[in-house]
Amino acid sequence: MAKSVLSRYLDPVTLSHVADRHVEPRGLVLGNLAGAHKSPLAGFAVEFAGHREYVVGDDPRHLDWRLYFTRDRYFIKQYEMETNFVCHLIVDVSASMRFGTGKQQKLDYALRMASALGFSIIRQNDKVSLSTFDNQVRGFIPPSNSKAQIIRMVDHLEQIKPVEKGDMAQCLTELVGRMLRREIVMIFSDFFTDLEQLENALQLMRFNQHEVVLFHVMHHEELSFEMDGMVKFVGLEEDDEMLTQTEDIRRGYLKAIHDYREAFNAICQRNRIERVEVDTRRDLTEVLVDYLNQRSRLNRGR
Repeated sequence: MAKSVLSRYLDPVTLSHVADRHVEPRGLVLGNLAGAHKSPLAGFAVEFAGHREYVVGDDPRHLDWRLYFTRDRYFIKQYEMETNFVCHLIVDVSASMRFGTGKQQKLDYALRMASALGFSIIRQNDKVSLSTFDNQVRGFIPPSNSKAQIIRMVDHLEQIKPVEKGDMAQCLTELVGRMLRREIVMIFSDFFTDLEQLENALQLMRFNQHEVVLFHVMHHEELSFEMDGMVKFVGLEEDDEMLTQTEDIRRGYLKAIHDYREAFNAICQRNRIERVEVDTRRDLTEVLVDYLNQRSRLNRGR
């Protein structure tokens, strides 16, 4: 693969700021390799967690003899196992994500953000999968912590042609079936969808004990509506067009987008889901550094 293709998604400046910052899970995780994150399973490894009474068949090497001499009973020392985690990166590639131009286009921004986070997670020896969807799941790259995973991800991203209307709830429900329990799910989208159906899909993820992070990618014009004069609006997912004075619709649009964001926030709070609103006018490196710093502070406070 040409370096120019890789550099489109993995900016060296961005990587220099985020590649060595660890993405830590918020809770206990399940994995199948030794790693650096707490597992919910108790075993005989790494960090002391407590005692349980000895039963026939236990390995006597794990007996706590000091406790035996004070209590005259046999107890086994238990330890927290540590494991790797799996992070599922899910990117909305529906037609509405085409809004914007250059590096401020929502889809371009989301793909570069997902790629940088994926690179950072693989670098810390944890696993990443990549899924893309519009009205159906367009691609699924199974979890891996191999450096070749980045090549596989970029190869897939290069083939994306966002032309279809999205069906987020159905696609997310399908993707949950490909996951195990207690993993991390990061979704990159503008989330212009039916919020009630979306909540049902998110609740399924939370029922399976996944940590869910929603990167709500919005273009600055969608948030502020700073356009002036007569403008023709062209639908990205419908064949509609509307020619109108922006002053006639600004107030109604801003109220609608405010109400939508409030409803979306309420869904996230009810389901203990993290929502990160991203304005594509902001520098990507700055957004990622701010997010990873905040995540690290919250983890230290737990």
